[in-house]
Amino acid sequence: MTRYFTDKLAKYIVFISGFTSFIILLLIALFILREGLPAFSEIGVFDFIFGTVWRPGIDQYGILSMIVGSIAVTIVSMIMAVPLGIACAILLAEVAPSKVRNILRPAVELLVGIPSVVYGLVGLVLLVPIISNIGGSGFSILTASIVLMVMVLPTIISISEDSIRAIPVSYREGALALGATKWQTIKGVVLPAAKSGIGAGIVLGMGRAIGETMAMIMVIGNSIAFPGSLLDAARTLTGNIALEINYATGTHESALFATGVVLFIFILLLNSVATVFLKRGSNAQRLS
Repeated sequence: MTRYFTDKLAKYIVFISGFTSFIILLLIALFILREGLPAFSEIGVFDFIFGTVWRPGIDQYGILSMIVGSIAVTIVSMIMAVPLGIACAILLAEVAPSKVRNILRPAVELLVGIPSVVYGLVGLVLLVPIISNIGGSGFSILTASIVLMVMVLPTIISISEDSIRAIPVSYREGALALGATKWQTIKGVVLPAAKSGIGAGIVLGMGRAIGETMAMIMVIGNSIAFPGSLLDAARTLTGNIALEINYATGTHESALFATGVVLFIFILLLNSVATVFLKRGSNAQRLS
């Protein structure tokens, strides 16, 4: 009887916790949407998203340059982070001896707990002067992308490593029994079998990248002009909200909330894609 009651209580607690989290998320989304609707109505959804000029002083609100800045930083950082993250995951899951693994894994986990402002400070002090020697002021998409790469690596590494470890040992043993080398087994058997989980890690990393704020503000330059190269300054959607929300009023404030709506949709889509990847991976493992 006690065990039955405990099980029931645990189920209710889990259900209530999950339902509460969903309600909180829904209320946040509705609040942002409500505050952003006046801007969409006054400016127009198309003009707001595809407008090229952001000048609150003359009531011009176009966020296309900031969408481009966010996408550029995200793509460049992921181009650098994905190969390195997958390589580190392979090292931790398949190659490294236990002593090395016991050192590297806590180091990766430590990166998750470092505040983003610390990453931004390191980028400001170390990277900006180095990039300025290449060209420009040093406050650029390239600088921000390098900082962002380091920030998203733990997400990609952790999820990719878990996905690789989840592949049944029989897959490896079968490939080795057929005469494949360890590297051939990893490349031809393990990675293809773990691709759904790895894909989910990459997509979640992109979500982290596109939503990052503080570190980006410190190193990207925050220019609202369209960037012409990786060495140019830019501004992200999150950075624009953080920089202007304190003094914004009226349509300006509503436009910032509308920017949040666009950002919310981006991240929601990325998380949905990641969920699909994870479900495909779990279904494939059950079928195996």
